[in-house]
Amino acid sequence: MPAEEKVKGPASYFPSIEKQYGQPISHWLTLVGERKEMKHMEIVAWLKSEHGLGHGHANAIVAHALASRAQTKA
Repeated sequence: MPAEEKVKGPASYFPSIEKQYGQPISHWLTLVGERKEMKHMEIVAWLKSEHGLGHGHANAIVAHALASRAQTKA
């Protein structure tokens, strides 16, 4: 069996985000997906102020969500 590949980039934060905030990543990605009119840092600020996420965790979620959104548009 090949060794498991280590998760890199924003997704590397996901296990600690789920543990710390008690919600699955799908919950956070859905919330970010509903903020189509907002820019990256606006969404980060919103997650921090409205949901109490730390900056790094909020940024990781938004970066992942927006990268996925960009891939579906391409």
